Order: sequence, then C-alpha cells, then structure tokens
Amino acid sequence: MPINHRIVLDNRPQGEATVHNFKMVELSLPELQDGQVLVCHHYLSLDPYMRGRMNESKSYAVPQALGEVMIGGTVGEVVDSRHPKLKAGDTVVGMGGWQEYSVVDANVPGALRKVDTTHVPLSHYLGAVGMPGVTAWYGLVKIIAPQAGETVTVSAASGAVGSAYGALAKARGCRVVGIAGGKDKCDYVVKELGFDACIDYKAHKDYISLSKALREACPKGIDGHFENVGGMVLDAVMLRTNAFARIAVCGMIAGYDGAPLPMANPALILMNRMKIEGFIVSEHMEVWPEALQELGTLVGTGTLRPRESVAQGLAAAPEAFLGLLKGKNFGKQLVKLL
Repeated sequence: MPINHRIVLDNRPQGEATVHNFKMVELSLPELQDGQVLVCHHYLSLDPYMRGRMNESKSYAVPQALGEVMIGGTVGEVVDSRHPKLKAGDTVVGMGGWQEYSVVDANVPGALRKVDTTHVPLSHYLGAVGMPGVTAWYGLVKIIAPQAGETVTVSAASGAVGSAYGALAKARGCRVVGIAGGKDKCDYVVKELGFDACIDYKAHKDYISLSKALREACPKGIDGHFENVGGMVLDAVMLRTNAFARIAVCGMIAGYDGAPLPMANPALILMNRMKIEGFIVSEHMEVWPEALQELGTLVGTGTLRPRESVAQGLAAAPEAFLGLLKGKNFGKQLVKLL
C-alpha cells in the first residue's frame, strides 16, 4: 500500500485563518476490508464553507476535528476494490478530504458516486456538475423560482456557484446581473458566461455607491438574488429589490473570520415582503439527480464553460484556500493531486 500524505487542522484560527493552522502528515494506508475501496485522488475541491468548519462555534455542522484530515470534496480513480459494484479504473467523486488517497466504505449510501468523463471533464464534477452547481440550482429553482423576464442577481458571480447560477438563470429567460471583484472577472462573467451585466464591487467604497451601480444594471429592480458574500454586497442588493423579492442565502464569506455582519436596512424585508431563506445543499439530496442532469447537459453542450483555478500539489492547498477566502481565485478553486 502507498504512503498517504494528508493535511490536518492543527489548531483553530484566532480571527483570520493562516497557513499555521494546518499541518502536513504522512501515514501508511491500511489493508482493505470487505466493502472498502482505495481511491487515488486526482483533484481536491476548496470551498468557502471549510472556513466555518475550522471554528469551534455553533454552526449547521460539527466543527472540523483537530488532528483530523480536513474535510473536502475529491474526484479520483479507484485503484483497488473489495466492493462488487466498483472496480479498479472507475472514476468517482466523494468526500475524500485534503489527502492523496482515501479508504472508503462503499456500502455507505452516497459515499462514492461513479462519474462519466466522456463529455464532462473529471474536475468539473467538483464544480459546475458537483456540489457548487447543485447549490446554484437549488437556490435558483427551489427558492427564487424565477419567471421568464425577471431580473436576478448573484454575488461572487465568476465563481463555481455564480457561473452555474448564471447559465441556469439564462436558460429560464431571466435578465442576469453578476457582482464580482475586478474588471477581469466582470469581463469573463459577461463575455464568456453570458450574463447581461456585471458590477465590480471593488470599484465602490460603500453599499450606497454599489447600489447606485445596481440601479443602472437592473432598471426594473431585482426580483431574485443569490447571496454568497453578505455584508456590503447584500446591503446594496436589498436597496434595489422589488416587492416580493426572493433571496437565497448559501454563503456569508465576508463574515467567516467571526466578525458580526450587521444588516444596514432590515426594515426592507418587511417593506418589500421579502422571502429570505438560507439553505445547505447537502440537506436536499432528493434534488441532486435532476440538478446534475441539467448541469451536465449545460457543460457537455458548451452552454456553460466554467473556469478553474488549479493549485499544484497537496502542499499548496493551505495557501490556495486562504487565497480563495480573499477572492484571489478565478472560477472554481481546485488542487491537482495527480
């Protein structure tokens, strides 16, 4: 059995996370037992939710345990199997964590899912045709539920969730406006992803200024919004919402370091009779097959062309993760392990 390198959470952040919160360790892999498979990971997914898990405070999921491999989605290849439905050479997606190999009990429902790379590249199963894509699908379809002709917006528009959201919303006949950080990202959102407009939040010093830009991009107001960031961005969007607007909340990356995120104008929730709903996509597994089918078709036909930022090697994961939290990535942040 090969030697496995993994990254564990060594200590909890005090405020902003740093590379010193992580530690690389190596260990020998155990012999497989009946029902288990050995997976060699090709790619590791880095996602903002991981920052929240590093804290010990109450959240929707238990904190990341100290000394244990960091949680994370992976895609890779089965290299050995003692399970009748999986064989060496199968490509699979799972939650293998920040490590090069994982031993998985394939009898556990949902532990591994075989994927077809004929039309969809393997790495996209961690992005547009994976958890981020399904997150976008659920927020748009089940919470915002837009009608053709409505205007919808999304923060972090150039990322894995935002890019999928845009393609899904355009397919439903919406006017789609993104919010992203920097001219390059905004150009990509409009010219490659096909959004109707994109606003560079970095060009605005406060939510009032950003809201004025949203008014120009959304002359008929905002009917639905997908929130990944919170803070100033959400405050700006709320000023432009129409009556009965719907807001799907799946991320608050502006507050992942533990500082409170006050809302500037909460009275707008009542005035506009808004629906605001937070959700965790892993709690809605019943929609995944339908969502993945639509997302796979969008990618396979070239309608959705997701972009990726790829760090090389497991040792690069902490720096890449910290960069993700600061918006340094362009598109889905991955680590190539093999």
